[in-house]
Amino acid sequence: MNKLVFRIGCITAFLSTTVLLNAADLTKSYEMPDASKIIKKDSLVPAKSFAMPKECISTDKNIIAIGKYIFNNLNGKNAKDKAPKGLSKFVTIDGKQKAKQYGNCVACHNIEGAVGGGNIGPDLTNYKKIFMDTKTRDNQFVYQKIADPRVDNPKTNMTINLTTKLFDEKEICALTSYVISEKKSK
Repeated sequence: MNKLVFRIGCITAFLSTTVLLNAADLTKSYEMPDASKIIKKDSLVPAKSFAMPKECISTDKNIIAIGKYIFNNLNGKNAKDKAPKGLSKFVTIDGKQKAKQYGNCVACHNIEGAVGGGNIGPDLTNYKKIFMDTKTRDNQFVYQKIADPRVDNPKTNMTINLTTKLFDEKEICALTSYVISEKKSK
């Protein structure tokens, strides 16, 4: 039995060596991009603190409607309902019209009136009553959390919205106004 095991071992070693010696170098036959350039291009800029603009928080129903629309939709091409006044379903980038990217916050957060509200992020139901009315949170905290949540949580999975320019200040203000607004529960 030991001789058989020894012979199989020798045959395996011989075949392995033969395969290695006869293997072709295929590294020249396919593209090998410089990964450091790809990584650098895809790297996020460092976390950034933002001061909430004056007049950012609004009780204007149209501004809150914009925030609600952004919160509940992923992009303009598939967005439900008509976009509120002041918000377009499409943007022009480099001369080409593309679907506007929205927040799709509802994928991770639940909030009053959400359809398919997520349970990955904190539940934002009754946010005004629980956090704003008790002064546990303030407008600046909510604005910053939406703009770049990495400032107080470097390992967050939340979208970095203002630092990456996914949204502009007005859109962050609309989202903030919506989250902290009084909403009717159904």
